Amino acid sequence: MPYNLYLLRHAKSDWSVPGQKDIDRELNSRGLNDAPRIGRRLHDLGVRPERVICSPARRTKMTALYVCEQLHYDQDSLVYSEDIYEASMRTLLGAINGLDDNWQSVMLIGHNPGLTYLAEYLSRQELGNIPTSGVINLEFDVDSWQEVSGGSAIVKWFIYPKMLT
Repeated sequence: MPYNLYLLRHAKSDWSVPGQKDIDRELNSRGLNDAPRIGRRLHDLGVRPERVICSPARRTKMTALYVCEQLHYDQDSLVYSEDIYEASMRTLLGAINGLDDNWQSVMLIGHNPGLTYLAEYLSRQELGNIPTSGVINLEFDVDSWQEVSGGSAIVKWFIYPKMLT
């Protein structure tokens, strides 16, 4: 059975508070609209992650809560990982390689540019950019998350809010 990884970039964040720490930024009105919409689309696609791992930034937490609500994923089961906040591609790959092999389907909610670099590295496809609230589904024909590496993924689909209008 293949492993599925869903890389979700947080929804659009609010930059209106001068001097606010990056980690504390919330979602703006567009983000508050897009996060549940993308969650509903994921639900319609049959996405049922066994584990959701999220950056501890406020905007990613908010995105996770809206998406998980639509997926009927137990929000108390969300895992917040400091390693994902503004992580490099190499750090994100390390997190994936360390996943429990009992989880066939995992969602990672984080930030660019790390998510885009990771998706491009794993799929060997030029994606350009995962926009806010964008999600890419990568499938791996491997026996363990430890085997996930460059070129080992197939892009099953890639969606983002502007596609849903």
